[in-house]
Amino acid sequence: MGDFLQRVVLHNLGLKLTALALSVGLWLAVARDPVAEVALDIPVEIRNIPPNLEISSEIVPKAQIRLRGPERIIHQLHSSDVYVAIEFNGVRSGERTFDLTAQQIHQPAGLEVVQIVPSQFHLTFDARLSRAVPVQPRVTGTFAQGYQIGRIVTDPATVTITGPKARVDAIESATTDPIDVSGAMNRVTFVRHAYVSDPLIEVTHSDPVRITVIMEQTPVSGAR
Repeated sequence: MGDFLQRVVLHNLGLKLTALALSVGLWLAVARDPVAEVALDIPVEIRNIPPNLEISSEIVPKAQIRLRGPERIIHQLHSSDVYVAIEFNGVRSGERTFDLTAQQIHQPAGLEVVQIVPSQFHLTFDARLSRAVPVQPRVTGTFAQGYQIGRIVTDPATVTITGPKARVDAIESATTDPIDVSGAMNRVTFVRHAYVSDPLIEVTHSDPVRITVIMEQTPVSGAR
């Protein structure tokens, strides 16, 4: 019995007493720590969407996560400490509804997820499409008296756009930033960017476009 006490109980007794004191102190600190709650607005992290698909919904999903836990942890919490991750492996074209559950929320230890708003989100997927569309310069200004636009030369004449198929199919042309030709009486050249108004459409390799506006005199009425 004495050997047992010596080997098991009294061996490293100082370290064991220190560990016990620390454990009791930690338990007392946690027991005295009041419980608090906080709500964070967190973007939903989308993972592994198939490369041939595009999200055709304009609204990026977000969720409000309400967390409960010790006040000291709540006070140290940052929005970057919490995130929601959804795996999109195997998703296909069409509409899909996704559930948001506490198991998909990543939060610091000691905190509990008590509410997720919304608990679901709805997205529409479409095949990714790229195609060339013509550049349509946007010319403005007051022409010099007796002059009109004779010709507009655009280089390049087309740009490539990429996005959800249905939206890409609906685009007829890309336009440019405004080009003011007020007072011009000959050939003037401008450099502008081309864009499309649909926020889900990307103009790929969007180098500036060179637009040359060639003015000509207005024909005189009755002239032969």
